[in-house]
Amino acid sequence: MDNKRDLLDMTFEELNGALIALGYPAYRAKQVHQWLYSGQLDINSMTNLPKDMRERIADQFIAGGLKIAKKLISKIDGTRKYLFELKDGNIIESVLMKYHYGYSVCLSTQVGCRMGCAFCASADLGMIRNLTVGELLAQILVIGHDIGERISHLVLMGIGEPFDNYDNVLEFMRRINREDTLNISFRKMTVSTCGIVPRILEFAREGIPVSLSVSLHAPNDEIRQRIMPVARRWSLDELLSACREYTKITSRRITYEYSMIENVNDSLECAGVLAEKLKGTLCHVNLIPVNRVEGIAFSKSSRKRIEDFKYTLEKYGIPVTVRRELGSDIMAACGQLRRNNIT
Repeated sequence: MDNKRDLLDMTFEELNGALIALGYPAYRAKQVHQWLYSGQLDINSMTNLPKDMRERIADQFIAGGLKIAKKLISKIDGTRKYLFELKDGNIIESVLMKYHYGYSVCLSTQVGCRMGCAFCASADLGMIRNLTVGELLAQILVIGHDIGERISHLVLMGIGEPFDNYDNVLEFMRRINREDTLNISFRKMTVSTCGIVPRILEFAREGIPVSLSVSLHAPNDEIRQRIMPVARRWSLDELLSACREYTKITSRRITYEYSMIENVNDSLECAGVLAEKLKGTLCHVNLIPVNRVEGIAFSKSSRKRIEDFKYTLEKYGIPVTVRRELGSDIMAACGQLRRNNIT
């Protein structure tokens, strides 16, 4: 495994210090920084740097350390799934989606995941390691460079639990918000958690207006503990109490993700219990027809059951939508990402 330092792990000040230590003037750091955040991560292609400087930097550093191993494009909606190979040989996945407002990417935050949600394709991977700040940055930079378009929105909902890699995720979001990097508004970022209660409370106090999405997927502890091991650590009441505190501190709405699983959590009784728990809170519910995953027996609820569930929540005054399914033909939809082998 390559032990070279990653330029993308560095702040501008650290990058400047590293190049000054090699004997280069301060303006060279600005040039390298501009190349990196334009998506040019091939050091030898940074053409306004002298050849000997490029070679010396490439000898000691990498930029992201990730390469496209495979790219799949949906024939249904144009969604793209990228399989990235990391410098240690591990594989992660990212998804590019086009909406009326522009391009959005769904990024992975870990290699594998320790959460073990029963309906998720990443559940059987186990936890390998966290992604570095540089590897988080490289995903969005490589995708943007590949399509030649600006990416304006991002969601941290790929492989991994973002709040299980909290410090790197926070640094990544702060980094891409800067005007001299990607200048992506905090308000156009969403971070998703399966319900790590202490991190929700910590995140509320960060003072950054990033949207929070919480994977709920059940109206009570009995069902939630069956399908989400994290629920054995923090009860639904503890989770919802933390969410109420989050909205009190931030005045920001929480989106609750709810995968509709046939004969598991989709009854009208479940809808009523959920509505009682959420009524009067600052929230939005996103119903997700559970996606097909090889080796997992769950089936999506019928269209009628989903609409009835939606209607029940709306009767209680709870805003609710049914998620549009993107990239399902290339296994890029919600719950379908996994640490694929390259074939």
